Amino acid sequence: MRLVHLTLLPLLALVACGGPALPPPPPPPPLAPAPARAPALALAPAPAPADPDQRLADLGTCALESGERIEQCRIGYRTFGALDAAKSNAVLFPTWFTGTTKNLADVVPDKLVDTKRFYLILVDAIGDGVSSSPSNSRTQGRLAFPRFTIRDMVESQRRLLSEHLGVERLHTVMGISMGGMQAIEWSVTHPERVGRVVPIVGTPQLTSHDLHLWTTELHALQGDVAYQNGAYEGRPRIKSVLDLHNLMLTTPAYRAEQTSREAFPAWLAAREAETTFDWNDWHRQLEAMLAHDVAKPYGSIEAAAKRVKAKGLVVVAEHDHMVSPIPARAFAKATGAKLVVLDGPCGHVAPGCEAPKLAKAVSAFLAE
Repeated sequence: MRLVHLTLLPLLALVACGGPALPPPPPPPPLAPAPARAPALALAPAPAPADPDQRLADLGTCALESGERIEQCRIGYRTFGALDAAKSNAVLFPTWFTGTTKNLADVVPDKLVDTKRFYLILVDAIGDGVSSSPSNSRTQGRLAFPRFTIRDMVESQRRLLSEHLGVERLHTVMGISMGGMQAIEWSVTHPERVGRVVPIVGTPQLTSHDLHLWTTELHALQGDVAYQNGAYEGRPRIKSVLDLHNLMLTTPAYRAEQTSREAFPAWLAAREAETTFDWNDWHRQLEAMLAHDVAKPYGSIEAAAKRVKAKGLVVVAEHDHMVSPIPARAFAKATGAKLVVLDGPCGHVAPGCEAPKLAKAVSAFLAE
């Protein structure tokens, strides 16, 4: 189910929002060669790669904030460009909610990030169906897969960079939506490792409205008979979740302008057919966003912001109904970051609708 990223895929391709449904995800690709110090796992041979650009790094066991562990922990990634001799040009770009690096690869390299200058690392967040997830774990499948947080995602990425890619400090970390949440978490949790941070329609913490939306979506998923408490077979279409998600993705004005009453049934049917993401993966990533709050260990956004050393560019959508821009504005003010406001009617998909403005701002910021 690629809802957020289906409408964000045109981010810099400058095509219309809402493309065709994506095909089912490919079988897991092979592991990337691990350094000698990394623990080896007795894993069954992986199938031949459906996508030769997709890599998987074996992290052994991933310890989580909760005290639980992800067994046979693997993180997916793709790289573009080359790491310079000083190891100073790495840009990390984590995936958005339900997105994969395959989606990012279509819109980020040489559109948002110049790979002739930067070593771009796209990383699959835990729970996206490529990295370790409820849908692909051999020992912790379905909802036996432990809950994880945005901070757990960041820690797995830190290990990927250090243990597999030889990167200890990032020139920039940036991301869209849940990727922006990870970018902010990076800047707060590992301030010494981040030179610049660019959260795009992300947030340092959810507002009560955001919590209401995502909690309602979680309840709709858990309460749907097709979900069967996570024990479903195949890919059931859970329309209540899909409809709610699409309702909040844009604004009433945008939807009314883009879709006529007569065209609405066909439009809705097309959105409901976009179901390729595993529901248990959706469940766990949704819980990670619900728990996201960089201020929690420090007492306030302002206190958390005092830890940040990175130069910042914060991009918000003024009319975002899915991820409120209010906390991101506060984070920008507290850290002295530049603020870019996308003020069109597109809501959470404003980065796609206002792609030229976004690209210009990011390019100028990275060139400074």
